[in-house]
Amino acid sequence: MSSFPSWPARVAAVVALAALAACSTGADAVDQESGGSQRFVAGSGASTIYAEGDRKDAPDIAGTLLDGGSFRLSEARGDVVVLNFWGSWCAPCRAEADDLERVNTATKASGVRFLGVNVKDTESRAKAFDVNYNITYPSLFDSAGRVALQLKAAPPNAIPATIVIDRKGRIAAVFRKGLLDDELQPVVEKIAAEKP
Repeated sequence: MSSFPSWPARVAAVVALAALAACSTGADAVDQESGGSQRFVAGSGASTIYAEGDRKDAPDIAGTLLDGGSFRLSEARGDVVVLNFWGSWCAPCRAEADDLERVNTATKASGVRFLGVNVKDTESRAKAFDVNYNITYPSLFDSAGRVALQLKAAPPNAIPATIVIDRKGRIAAVFRKGLLDDELQPVVEKIAAEKP
């Protein structure tokens, strides 16, 4: 009897190591290619909320919405903008979809605008996701990940990731994980209550 693992066991071990390697990225990297066939890069679970004096300006991101319209961040100045990076292929994105929609509904009267940023996806799958999960806020279609690359001050280096931008256009909070409504809503409400 051989002391070496069987061929299937060796293949399984290599696949497991490759999967672990695909889910790790550097703290400041925006890895657009990792994640294997499912294209999922696990979040670090890190959340950062910046004091008003420590916030950096967000870039003036712009693009085409899934419904064919357009969006430019500078045109939303004066509102709090919640950017959520997601993909239809991402299980944590599906899990947080209802929570994000609840926070969107609860805070929109306070001058909060939600905007999805759909990455590494097809347009048809992204649209189907919005229908299936009853998402009422718009999403940029950004399959190449260009929006994420612009956010060098706080890169959304995992999917899902959520970035909250204050009324002055500065990055106020970054979440690199899936969120629950009771985790996101108090942060959004606090930022929305700040004086412009």
